[in-house]
Amino acid sequence: MTEQRRAAAALEFLAASEREFAAGDEAQGSEKLWGAASQAVIAVAQRRGWKYGSHRDLKIAAVRLAEEQSDSEIASGFAIAEKFHANFYHLFMEDYELERDPEMVRNFVNRVLALLN
Repeated sequence: MTEQRRAAAALEFLAASEREFAAGDEAQGSEKLWGAASQAVIAVAQRRGWKYGSHRDLKIAAVRLAEEQSDSEIASGFAIAEKFHANFYHLFMEDYELERDPEMVRNFVNRVLALLN
């Protein structure tokens, strides 16, 4: 899949997460946020020729981007996305996190995708 398609998929996952949360499906909303974040990182990693085949590769790429951009919010945004990924399996997040944290992941995705321009 091309980086442009990955970027489009990231945006599609963001929209889907909003629909899932609005419908009351915390698990699917959470996983769609993770999907958006991971697709955004993959798109940028593809562009830069970085590895992206594993969760660890994505984490390393996110940290590299944060360091490269001198933007600690990129690293923290990825960490929040990882929390949503775990929430898909364990549904441990509190209501206040489910209300507050999706915006942080949306900001992360948009920040990362802006690096494609």
